[in-house]
Amino acid sequence: MLHWMTSISIWLIPLLILSILVYGTFKRVPTYETFVEGGKEGIDMSFSLIPFLVGMLVAISVFRASGALDSFVQVIKPLLTFLHFPAEIFPLAIIRPISGTAALGMTSDLISVYGPDSFVGRLAATIQGSTDTTFYVLTVYFGAVGIKKMGDALKVGLLADLVGIIAAVVVVTLVFGTK
Repeated sequence: MLHWMTSISIWLIPLLILSILVYGTFKRVPTYETFVEGGKEGIDMSFSLIPFLVGMLVAISVFRASGALDSFVQVIKPLLTFLHFPAEIFPLAIIRPISGTAALGMTSDLISVYGPDSFVGRLAATIQGSTDTTFYVLTVYFGAVGIKKMGDALKVGLLADLVGIIAAVVVVTLVFGTK
């Protein structure tokens, strides 16, 4: 069974690409020229994204390096304790919607400090996988196509992140128990 699934996964993408090329050729679409044109558009878009990415990375670095994040965690630590939410995880929950790279670094740090089989390590890994980089997605993709009004998308994205974090805490607690 495992060998069969491995074979399918290895051949699926090449077969999909081949079928698109054959279909395009059958419909008399200049497939190579269309591919090259798409590549040019991709490069142009990547250059237009650079200012958005730099701005976001600088803001995240300033927020973490200034100590503002650590101070905020200390202020709300009693509330987090009351909610049975580990204070060590809260910075990850705040940073994850902003930057996937920063969140991955925090997850790596949490796992190296607490261990991969600890409650904190499992919760960090689950939050990493069950939430998205909402601000990054909105800034980069909406900025690249020129969408200015993103209020509803922001609300829905942050609500989805909150639900993902709550679900992660519930599932990890139910499956593995606390500490």
